[in-house]
Amino acid sequence: MTRRWQLTGKRLLAATALGAMFSGCTTMPWDSTPFYNSAPTRPTTLSMVPVPAGFYRVNPGDSMAGIASAYGRTPQDIGSWNGLPPNSPVTPGQVLRVSPPMASGSVVTPPVNLGGPNPPSATAKPAPSGPQQGVLQWPLRGPILHTFAPGKSNGVVIGGRPGDPVKAAATGRVVYAGTGIEAYGPLIIIKHDDSLITAYGQNSTLLVKESDAVAQGQTIGEVGVDSHGVASIQFEVRQNGQPVDPLQWLPKSGG
Repeated sequence: MTRRWQLTGKRLLAATALGAMFSGCTTMPWDSTPFYNSAPTRPTTLSMVPVPAGFYRVNPGDSMAGIASAYGRTPQDIGSWNGLPPNSPVTPGQVLRVSPPMASGSVVTPPVNLGGPNPPSATAKPAPSGPQQGVLQWPLRGPILHTFAPGKSNGVVIGGRPGDPVKAAATGRVVYAGTGIEAYGPLIIIKHDDSLITAYGQNSTLLVKESDAVAQGQTIGEVGVDSHGVASIQFEVRQNGQPVDPLQWLPKSGG
């Protein structure tokens, strides 16, 4: 009798699971899975404590030249503001000034417009308060297969070919690179400033790792194939933690 009930229970569980699968087949994984709620949590450490405005905490693999480039400065600038030689080695956990003393209230993380050929002014501009057409660049050239819809879709799906390069939409720092969020596949999340984040899902290959500083247009991954066999990436933009339409931030001529 006990075995009969166990078998009956297993069948009910299987039927329930199948029902759940088919009832959800009309939505795509990225329609209702916000990456910032799904990212694996970690215990708080010193490296997670914010540094003062105008300063930066060194991450493993950083160099003086790399930090300077990420902030649109020169190694000589960073060195002079910190009393160090321009070629001085840096160590993880070290805190460096990355803005001139007179601009200590500037944004700490790299502004989104550092990807251009001209360096920014001495005082970093505050993060944009609303959509800025053309602030971001297209991460992939291809057709829009799935559009943004508030409350239904958190981003857009851009079609491509397997192995096509996926590029950073703006300068920033990688805060997540991995496969821990199943609905997004191999996923990269980049923080551009205190309010703007972009995410690139469904890659086949990840070419960056967490804490890497990346420049606008830098290849960060390669296009993969989704569960339907379609070569594409899922591209999302978050402003102040809320999903926004990526097309309002991208050049109209792209895609």
